[in-house]
Amino acid sequence: MTQIKRNELPYSLAEIRKQAKQSIEDGAVTQDYPLDLELAYQHLNDALASEMMCVMRYRHHQIIAQGIDRPQVAAEFKEHADDEQRHMMMIAERINQLGGNPDFNPGTVLERTATEYGSGKDLLKLIEEDLIAERIAIMIYRELINWFGAGDPTTRRMLEKILKDEEDHADDLADLLRAKK
Repeated sequence: MTQIKRNELPYSLAEIRKQAKQSIEDGAVTQDYPLDLELAYQHLNDALASEMMCVMRYRHHQIIAQGIDRPQVAAEFKEHADDEQRHMMMIAERINQLGGNPDFNPGTVLERTATEYGSGKDLLKLIEEDLIAERIAIMIYRELINWFGAGDPTTRRMLEKILKDEEDHADDLADLLRAKK
């Protein structure tokens, strides 16, 4: 194995130190951040709106669930709502860390969300609505993971964690749906 000597590093430590001292009020966002920050804020705020919608939908479903399977299904809805709330805060904190403004405006959630609130009343329809929303989220998060890619590995890893949770939710809901049919 070939060892790299200090004077052969692919970067200039002096240049990095110089750049780090510039625009220090930008916090974690350094001059070498390669992505369009405005577009990053937009993508993350859209994901934030989808998470907000998911929290509201799951909480609503948790309350209105009826039938013999209500306790089990309502508990699942509650667990998923708690996870979506955590995702919402993770995304909002990352937007803030990148220097953007997390958009919690309820008046624009419907314009920005990828998922729908739903109108189901019976347990089967509630499960289906949530499963469809999870599948949409999975597809959107895969796209966002590709977009952030190597340019912003911190955001990419956060989105990968959220994606794993969304896939777990979809699996849970598919199991419930199969049990109900």
